[in-house]
Amino acid sequence: MDKTPLSGYTIAEKILSAHAGKRLKAGDLAIGNVDFTFGQDGTSSIIIDRVRELGDKKLKANFCMVIDHSAPSPNEGVSRVHKKMREFASEYGAGLFDIGCGVCHQVIPESGRILPGSLVLGADSHTCTYGALGAFSTGVGSTDLAIALATAKTWFKVPETIRIIVKGKIPKGIFAKDVILHIIGKMGSDGATYKAVEFYGPVIDRLDMDGRFTICNMVVEMGAKAGFMPLDKKTSQWYQKYAKVPASKLKPVTADTGALYAQVKEFDISRLTPQVSVPHSVDTVAAAASLKKIKINEAFIGTCTNGRLSDLRVAASILRGKKVKDGVKLIIAPASRTILLEAIGEGLLEIFIKAGAVVVAAGCGPCVGTHNGIPADKEIVISTANRNFKGRMGNPAAFIYLASPATVAASAIEGRITDPRKYL
Repeated sequence: MDKTPLSGYTIAEKILSAHAGKRLKAGDLAIGNVDFTFGQDGTSSIIIDRVRELGDKKLKANFCMVIDHSAPSPNEGVSRVHKKMREFASEYGAGLFDIGCGVCHQVIPESGRILPGSLVLGADSHTCTYGALGAFSTGVGSTDLAIALATAKTWFKVPETIRIIVKGKIPKGIFAKDVILHIIGKMGSDGATYKAVEFYGPVIDRLDMDGRFTICNMVVEMGAKAGFMPLDKKTSQWYQKYAKVPASKLKPVTADTGALYAQVKEFDISRLTPQVSVPHSVDTVAAAASLKKIKINEAFIGTCTNGRLSDLRVAASILRGKKVKDGVKLIIAPASRTILLEAIGEGLLEIFIKAGAVVVAAGCGPCVGTHNGIPADKEIVISTANRNFKGRMGNPAAFIYLASPATVAASAIEGRITDPRKYL
């Protein structure tokens, strides 16, 4: 690759150029080296089968598996998959995060495996979360992942990039989840299909890392291939605290001043009110206050979108000294064991339990509908998850609304969808 500095390139173009060993622009096709790969218990079984079919006795790519979608196992079939994963990890020397470790999109970043500028493939659609750390990370199918394990490479088409600027003073009661739901509502579920998204602006700068993870996690809900956040002091501090990666190892990739964007979008959130995504599409978004007549049967706080410490803190601040409405199930799942321990240390779990919530193991179960809170027919759920498609929580006859942890906690108290600002 030409060693002269790149000029006029987006973040996606720079990262993919570096991994292909040649200068690439949006629309180019190339094969590039992969830095890290992973699967979870909903996708790893097929990955394992394909690796064995290829006859490979050694993995060429850095690979780990996470048991999080059904952890602990809810039935014997899942138990067989978990056993298969453990045996494969032992045989091939792959990394394994077993039950209780937490959600893949939290434990993998915490492990220090993701660095700025890296190319990451995950057999999970919300792999785009790691863009908060400056990685080009994207979800792929299990067979594509197996090919990467056999070759340490992947093919790709360099995506165009949308530049999104979020400005304005952050109003009371507005969190990162409200911001991304608002953007998805305006962009549409296909508004960024096969595009990368770069986020900028004073609102993004003020967000903590938990909020940046939340936004990058959901770019796939508007069709995006990857999302990127600015890397700053907050990023460095997060790396040092959770991933134990020193600042000297962080080499941010930034877009050039003359980078060419497919679109530049600006969103002023100064007057934004708490947002809720309405069944059965993420991009159907309404103000929480307009949905106050909707009674709920279940509330869920957790997931790879909103199961982090700041999410649990704001929920606890609302639930402290209050009770969950009779007839409402409030389920809380921390995103990782680390976060669970932090929440215990801060006394958050005591607040949740005294309020009437049920705290379950760190994992994905309620979100994907494998266990720990599958709703009954016609039940209405308000959740901090990233998807509300029919059947997402395990029952296609249920109705799922998506909101911030604050909105979910307030709704659990009142038994109906509630604007949380009066509790803050």
